[in-house]
Order: sequence, then structure tokens, then C-alpha cells
Amino acid sequence: IETRRFPRLTMGRRPIVGGNWKCNPAEISKLDGLVANINACDTSGCDVYVCPSPLHVGLVYNKFTNGACVAPQNCNFKGCGAYTGEMAVDQMVDMGMKWCLIGHSERRGEFGLPTPVESSELLATKCKYILEKGMKCIYAIGEPLPIREKGIDAVLAYCVEQLTPFKDILDPEKVVLAYEPVWSIGTGVTATPEQAQETHAAIRKWISENVSAACAEGIRIQYGGSANAKNAPELSACADVDGFLVGGASLKPEFAEIVAAIAQAKA
Repeated sequence: IETRRFPRLTMGRRPIVGGNWKCNPAEISKLDGLVANINACDTSGCDVYVCPSPLHVGLVYNKFTNGACVAPQNCNFKGCGAYTGEMAVDQMVDMGMKWCLIGHSERRGEFGLPTPVESSELLATKCKYILEKGMKCIYAIGEPLPIREKGIDAVLAYCVEQLTPFKDILDPEKVVLAYEPVWSIGTGVTATPEQAQETHAAIRKWISENVSAACAEGIRIQYGGSANAKNAPELSACADVDGFLVGGASLKPEFAEIVAAIAQAKA
């Protein structure tokens, strides 16, 4: 990748916060309230996207009034056709969507899916398909607890395995990384700001050394893993934390506070 592809971002990296509703809510009657939480966000200083469940994407994709984008939680890599149970990027483009999330740990087998997990090589193929269709990609990476307990070198090595197939497609204008320590997702246990900063900085350093310095400087790295309104200000103060991928708290009104916290910190 040539450095000139990535212009220097003189104004800094614009923060970005995503809300992953996962497989929620159970009742469509609750969707209006969840949409209202997103529409309550001030997006003037922060990009915002939301990942509704596949069943609900078509019900809410045109309900957001503040510039927030819908990002489906997954996609296939073949387009439309005889692919039962899949979502095609072609369909997303036709619906005016601009982002798609791939690689979440729960898609990599973390919820006990008794099938082979989605490999990083497959996810890179999906990402190329997303980019070819003119959309942008949020790519989730992260390590389980046994890796974290071995220290930062082991954590970085684990994340590098997930990043290596993406080396040639890490365009800061089109790809956002979401670092999620798997051990903190949905557990209420959040990585300390020091852990988050250390890991994000290590990932950025690897990108600088293996892709380009300009790519490393420009690419946005979100933190995910029990982020909420209480811990968002302290995490937002970390130089290499560019946003959040929010799970449980994205189902609550406090989501707007998370957006406000990082917008203020990065202003």
C-alpha cells in the first residue's frame, strides 16, 4: 500500500461510536424507543452508527434523523442469489446503507455456535466485497481471557493474526477497527484505560510498521467491551481510543452520553 493513498489528517481522527443491538429487542414495540435513543445523539462532533438485529434492519433503516447510519451485523460475500439465510451488500446499498460490521467475536463462535468459526481470511474476503460495492466496513478484533492473562505481547500477536489478512485493504477512509477484549464483552468487566490505550497503541504501531505510518495515523480504532456512560469519559481521554462499539448500553438512553463524552474529549 502506498503512503500517498492516505492523506495526513490534519484535523485529527474524527471519533466514531457504534451501537450494537445484537439480537435485541424481543418485541418490535420497543424499537421506537431504541431509535429515539440514537436520534438523541449529537452527531456534530462524532460519527454514529447502529447495528440492529437482522430481522429489524428493514424496520428501522430509514428512521434515523441525525445522520446516524445503519450497519448490519454481518454480510455474505457472494451477493444476491441462492444464499439462504444471508444478507447481501447489494441489498444494503440499495437501501442506502453505508456501513457493515463484520468479525464480532460472537460471529467468531463466542456464543457457542457449534460450527466452524468465521476465519479472518473469510472476513477479509467479506471486507473486500463490502469495499468493492462502495460501502465501509467496521472490522472487530480482540482476544479471549487466556490470551490477555499472558500479557500485551500475546494480545498483540493474537490481534495481528486477525489483522494480517487485512493488510492490503486497511484504508482509513473506508475501514474502522473495533478492538473488543472478548473477556469484557457483556460481562460488566471493562478493560482499564491503561489496558485499552496500551493495546490500541500497540495495534497502531504494528499498522505503522507493516502497512504505513499514514495508515496508522489515520485509521480509527474503537474500544468495545462493556463501554458505558460512566467509563466513557476516562476511556475517551486515551490518545489512541477513537470511539466505542457499545453493546448493552446502546439499548439505553445513556448511549447519547457516550457519544457526547468522546466528542468533547476529541474536540
